[in-house]
Amino acid sequence: MTSQRQKRRGHVHENGATDNPIPSEAQTVDLEKVQSKAATEADRIAFQVKWDENDSKNPKNWSPYFKLWMTFMMGLLAFTGSVGSAITNPAEEALVKHFNISSEVTVLTMSLFILGFAFGPMFWAPISEAYGRKWSMLPPVFILGLFSIGSATSESVAALFATRFLGGFFGSAPISNVAAVLGDFYTPESRGTAMSFYAICVVGGPTLSPVIGAAITANKHMGWRWTEYLESIIAFFAVALAFFTLPETYGPVLLKRKAKHLREITGDGRWWHPHESERINLRNVVTKHFSRPLRKFFSEISMLLTEPIVTCVALYASFVYSLMFLMLEVFPIVFREERGFGPVVASLPSLGLFVGVLCASCLNILFQPMYIKAVRKNKGRAVPEARSPPMLVGGILFTTGIFWFGWTAEPSHPWILPVVASSYVYSVY
Repeated sequence: MTSQRQKRRGHVHENGATDNPIPSEAQTVDLEKVQSKAATEADRIAFQVKWDENDSKNPKNWSPYFKLWMTFMMGLLAFTGSVGSAITNPAEEALVKHFNISSEVTVLTMSLFILGFAFGPMFWAPISEAYGRKWSMLPPVFILGLFSIGSATSESVAALFATRFLGGFFGSAPISNVAAVLGDFYTPESRGTAMSFYAICVVGGPTLSPVIGAAITANKHMGWRWTEYLESIIAFFAVALAFFTLPETYGPVLLKRKAKHLREITGDGRWWHPHESERINLRNVVTKHFSRPLRKFFSEISMLLTEPIVTCVALYASFVYSLMFLMLEVFPIVFREERGFGPVVASLPSLGLFVGVLCASCLNILFQPMYIKAVRKNKGRAVPEARSPPMLVGGILFTTGIFWFGWTAEPSHPWILPVVASSYVYSVY
């Protein structure tokens, strides 16, 4: 009996212990689970879909000409979102007469549109991360066109203000996502030039729209409502063009589609990508993307104290942005009320703002070789602080322009002086 046990279990000591024991049934099951888990993990690593070398479907491998076309499309979408912000400014006198409101109240047509810019990105950014860039921009821009029609047909000031706010909310989608799209197919070295073009389109919208709005409002056959009709026409045109020519650019979404395609053509269900688990619903939009930033703001206020650069940049950007749009409201006072220019002529000085944006973009492009050297020195990784030199120049010009504009705004000074000063102000962008 003892020899049989020794054969099965090994040598038995006097205290009952054994040498070289044979694994029990439970130990064998655990070992099989460990091996199965290791094999499963190895399969997950081996079958995780990634970009192949020189993969033509990788946006970063697109041809330079197609990237140029994509940059133009992104600029068009950004311009569509921003042009509506100030297109109603020249129509303030007409709004005062039509709705019997004060001139101060008419400022809300622009203010509420910009307020929509503040809330929209919190909604459109997570959608672009889950479902891709295309579907986070085209439907909102289409809805922007619908609300622009709503503004044009408004019979009460409340309806006008509501549709303007919602128009800004949906119009913020391309403004908040275009920069990310450019990053999808441009490398850090070449992204600066494309971002300069993006800035021209974003700021060019509110600087060119007063001229467009003034020409429409002054036309007796059109009137102020056509400022919004034109905005809807631009939005529908941009959506139609982008729908047929704009591909998806977000890498994880493209890899998710590639994983699905591989499962279909191979019949092997092991192909996968982590982004397949990403989902957006009302609950996680509210809990993750709306409430979390608010919780972080209140619970991690210490970060603003320990990281003063965050506070300084946020406050400075908000201050600059507010002054830029405040200047659009001041222009009619300086050139129409004070100098007595006609409605169209009084809007032309806003072109000086656009010239400032163009000069700032040229400045960024001139600094681009310096930034490329910094990126190469950092082994191909982006170097945010290397963007500081043009920002410093823009900050000085901005302060100079504000002082210069205020000093020469009086009618006793030639009209060209405040126009040149305003170009300095918008060079900060």
